[in-house]
Amino acid sequence: MIRFTFHLLAFVCIAALPARAEINIQEITTPGGIDAWLVEEHSIPFVALELKFRGGTSLDTPDKRGAIHLMTVLLEEGAGDLDARAFAKARDGLATSIGFGVGRDDISVSARFLTENRDPSMALLRDALISPQFNDEALARVRAQVISVMQSNLKDPEELVSQRYDVLVFGDHPYAFTTNGTPKSVAELTRDDLMIALKSAITRDRVYVSAVGDITADELSTLLDTLLEGLPQSGPPLPGEATLNLPGGVKIVDFDTPQSVVRFAQPGIDRDDPDFFAAYMLNHILGGGGFESRLMTEVREKRGLTYGVYSYLSIPDNANIWVGGVASANDRVAEAISVIRDEWTRMRDDGVTQTELDDAKTYLTGAYPLRFDGNGTIAGIVVNMQVDDLPTDYIVTRNDKINAVTLEHINRVARERLTPDKLTFVVVGRPEGLENTIE
Repeated sequence: MIRFTFHLLAFVCIAALPARAEINIQEITTPGGIDAWLVEEHSIPFVALELKFRGGTSLDTPDKRGAIHLMTVLLEEGAGDLDARAFAKARDGLATSIGFGVGRDDISVSARFLTENRDPSMALLRDALISPQFNDEALARVRAQVISVMQSNLKDPEELVSQRYDVLVFGDHPYAFTTNGTPKSVAELTRDDLMIALKSAITRDRVYVSAVGDITADELSTLLDTLLEGLPQSGPPLPGEATLNLPGGVKIVDFDTPQSVVRFAQPGIDRDDPDFFAAYMLNHILGGGGFESRLMTEVREKRGLTYGVYSYLSIPDNANIWVGGVASANDRVAEAISVIRDEWTRMRDDGVTQTELDDAKTYLTGAYPLRFDGNGTIAGIVVNMQVDDLPTDYIVTRNDKINAVTLEHINRVARERLTPDKLTFVVVGRPEGLENTIE
């Protein structure tokens, strides 16, 4: 067998497919009932596989916060007959990459492997998903690392503002709780808790699959039915829609730091809303376009109040929020917030110009094809399309939707969707000249 180095594996991750947005997606259903999307590309003997299991840390029970995060981190710390060291050695010997990620709404599984090593690579991944060890040594080591990170986060104003923002906005919804849990909850987790978390969060009925590379539909069907056989058919109910608390005003969290960190938000827009693309472009002009955005121009370039300010449309499974952030010196953050409010109001009242709209179209349509720069990247995009319930031709039609937005449309959306009175700011620091208006 020819031995490939990780340098070559990294190369084929990038080079297997050219940068383009003309991707032929096949929809398949395996004999075992697993739906998957496939992009065949046989020029290089390499495959990128992506799986997502809907639910994520939102499935943590109130008395076991952090169980799903800790379980996910431990998936490659020993599986089957292999401890953590042996598992890593076997994976590296195959020049295979296996990774796991977890967020509020899903657990992600990424695998990159050479065609000749497909079967042993998938055997390793199956062991990780079906029979992780969660042995005492690995559990103690990883748990200590997670707790250390959480304790460090207590001193990080960026982390603090995220936590306090989540609690204020989401109340008692699972989104209000950190994905890691708390030092106390994680310290009390047992192996049995992790096995329960595994069976709750990694189930057949919530899996989304994409594969890109040197594999046929029949081969992928066989691979998936073998890989996922034995997983629980279903898990506990998913959480419902979050009730957002965005009253407008300012919530100050006292923290001894020379620079206040700010998170702000207003109600957002659903991905399926007919106005979504107009709102998406509106946000690009307002705060999502980097140095070309209005917020960056007004807050940084003209007044020097910050190094950076941004906004984006957040569309997790159970909420729609228009979010932004900024950091500024304690004696200048009040002015930064005032300017942000003013720009929010000005865009609502006056809208955007034709030049701003044209420039946004040029950038957004030109940048989109550059995302498709390799098997792994494409597999990630394709699996996220499934999670977002987008059609297979979305890659082809997306730029048409951008170009179809008119000046009249985007300015109507600005009037109807921007709500400065609901713009809610959470500030961590010791800001001067700023009153706490939210209890």
